[in-house]
Amino acid sequence: MTTQFWEKSREINPTLTNLLFKFGHRRILLGLSKLGVANQEISSLIDRAWWLFRKRLLPLLCLISFFAVLLLNSFAPAVAQLPTQPRQEIRGVWLSGNDFSVFRNRSQVQAAMSQLRQLNFNTVYPVVWNDGYTQYPSAIMQKMGIPFFFKGTDGQDVIADIITQARSQGLLAIPWFEFGFMVPLTSELTSSHPDWLTQKPDGTQTSISAAGEVAWLNPFHPEVQNFIRGLVMEVMTLYDADGVQFDDHMSLPVDFGYDKYTISLYTQETGNPPPANPQAQAWIKWRADKITAFMVDLYQTVKARKPNAIFSVAPNYYDFAYKLQLQDWLNWVRLGIVDELLMQVYRNDLESFIAQITRPEILETQQVIPTGIGIMAGLRNRPVSIPQIKSQVEAIQQRGLGIGFFYYESLWDIAPEPAAQRQSAFAALFPNSVRRDISQNTPRKPTFDTISLPLYPKPSLGQRVRGYFLEVAIANGQPKRILLDTGSAGLRVPKEFLGNAPIQKTGQNIKEVLSDGTILEGELVYTNVRFGLIPAAEPVPVQIVTNRQCTAQKPNCSAKNGAPFSGIVGVNYFEKSLPYNPLRKLSGNLSNGFIVIGNGGSNKNGSLILGLTAENQVGFKMASWSQQPEINGVPGNRWDSRLGKVCLTLTGSSAKNSCNSTAIADTGTINGLTEFKSASTAGKLKPGVLSSANTVKVAMNGVFDYSLIPGTRDGFNRWNLSVSPESQLSIFVNPGIAFFDKYDVLFDQVNGKQGFRSRR
Repeated sequence: MTTQFWEKSREINPTLTNLLFKFGHRRILLGLSKLGVANQEISSLIDRAWWLFRKRLLPLLCLISFFAVLLLNSFAPAVAQLPTQPRQEIRGVWLSGNDFSVFRNRSQVQAAMSQLRQLNFNTVYPVVWNDGYTQYPSAIMQKMGIPFFFKGTDGQDVIADIITQARSQGLLAIPWFEFGFMVPLTSELTSSHPDWLTQKPDGTQTSISAAGEVAWLNPFHPEVQNFIRGLVMEVMTLYDADGVQFDDHMSLPVDFGYDKYTISLYTQETGNPPPANPQAQAWIKWRADKITAFMVDLYQTVKARKPNAIFSVAPNYYDFAYKLQLQDWLNWVRLGIVDELLMQVYRNDLESFIAQITRPEILETQQVIPTGIGIMAGLRNRPVSIPQIKSQVEAIQQRGLGIGFFYYESLWDIAPEPAAQRQSAFAALFPNSVRRDISQNTPRKPTFDTISLPLYPKPSLGQRVRGYFLEVAIANGQPKRILLDTGSAGLRVPKEFLGNAPIQKTGQNIKEVLSDGTILEGELVYTNVRFGLIPAAEPVPVQIVTNRQCTAQKPNCSAKNGAPFSGIVGVNYFEKSLPYNPLRKLSGNLSNGFIVIGNGGSNKNGSLILGLTAENQVGFKMASWSQQPEINGVPGNRWDSRLGKVCLTLTGSSAKNSCNSTAIADTGTINGLTEFKSASTAGKLKPGVLSSANTVKVAMNGVFDYSLIPGTRDGFNRWNLSVSPESQLSIFVNPGIAFFDKYDVLFDQVNGKQGFRSRR
């Protein structure tokens, strides 16, 4: 939020202003007055024009709108369009480092908060982190040997005093982490942790800002993340704060990210080093997504401490923030992790100002959370006049937005007009009192109707010939690529995948037997989980696997070779017990089902599409499941997702278009397999790996028709045969992961259906 963005905003070309404003009441008045029309005549003309519009044109426009809705209603957008609802209006002011000459004095703090209340402000944002130091006595910084300078004139905790006095006046006090990942290169923090810094391609570690020459903490480094998280939680705990705010420095300039740690991480995850061009789109997205993932975890940590705390962000306008600062704040809003937004718009020209506050991302954000505009009230060397402030405030208020002023001292203490005149003007801007109440700040659902997550071809641990791996972060741990298994239910991971977020232990040891004979044992716990960037709405049951072994019947299972366990995220709806399919715990439409799109047998990523819509179900041929009894405490229906009446032809066996088979679409199985209950069905075929002479055809009338010639090419077409008299099914078929090379597969947990769409 520091003042460099007053200068920066002047360099950014303004866009066109909103059409409605251009042709609105203000422009009509201006245009007619320029033509010499008197004010009284203007008013008469406007009244007559409005009467004509209501009588003649409004019914026609309503009719056009009605038919437009009919025509467009079937197209569900990727982002839910929510109706505009009344939001608590933000009337805030930032208490910056420049203001501490005022706020060190208790009596001045009391007077300031009283004055703000009388002028109908409702929120203050006191800075608690800037210039490499905390503005409050921090045990974390003390442990690191970093000194503390910001005591009050009576030795008091200034932040505690501000929060106490603000609350006594009915103001919200939301501590502001102004510097985010920014830090002076010469600070004690950078001297003691040089490995925490990131750099540009040429090795440069600094950029120039209004705060001087600054370095950047590496937002991708786990130690940096833990440090920032620790400070945030320290503030939330010390002061029971009403929330926490991050501004445009909770980001990273696009030129940074070429330090050893980040290069290694990017190379490990993508197979290639970062591109030399820092503005390469994939490289921008990778870094922005990493920052977003940290913000999701930070949000969950804050909410675990205080569920109704306000998680506030104050960024630059979106196009600039994302492309040049890797700050994907619109995605944060859509993910449901932002409770209020104040977008900084520091510029003099009113037309340019209006163009910024009418951007589509502001209109979208305004529909779901309290949204405001941060404006410049003045700087020591560049005061801002009341007429400019008034015109900007009026433009903001006309659009139903809130306001934040940067910064307190420039409201009336350092200004071109006398303090009394300034205060009188602010009283006129806010004639009515508007209170804010954090008790109404309840968690909200993501506004996504659907979203696509990448399925990677390799896991984080161990080796596997083929598989689809979903990035999952558990208990705020580092994201791990875990096997997506459509043939089982429940999230099962080794304990080293867990982070440091709270875990609810049950003391219940559970056992799961996989189809290959692997036995997984470990305690059932509940904790927060994030799939890609999408957080679960509430804690999810997770099996912490501490023991693996093989069953006596299948001694050559995956546990035998000693490879590390890479985890399983089972997303089948045929749940026998806890843990269940964790995708049930996603918010809103994202929990209603999913689609798996394979990679065609290549080394490219596949996709997991969360949230079924009318659009993404086009082209699928559907088959029904049978409903199962509910599991206590698990929302949604439970289904037997094994398909019946599947036709099997297996050359060399007596299965010749036998349509009494049961089949499952299973990403967790590398090789296809057929299991016969009776040896007579196998005919002359012996259990084991089939040869190319034993052509397999699996079909379901009108739904799919899949064929394969067995082979051994890297598991792409390997097919096994077994005879199991103890089997409950006469014929069971699992085409394995190669099936997903030819079909996209849909899982509909609401209606109990499975869809197949040919990719040929």
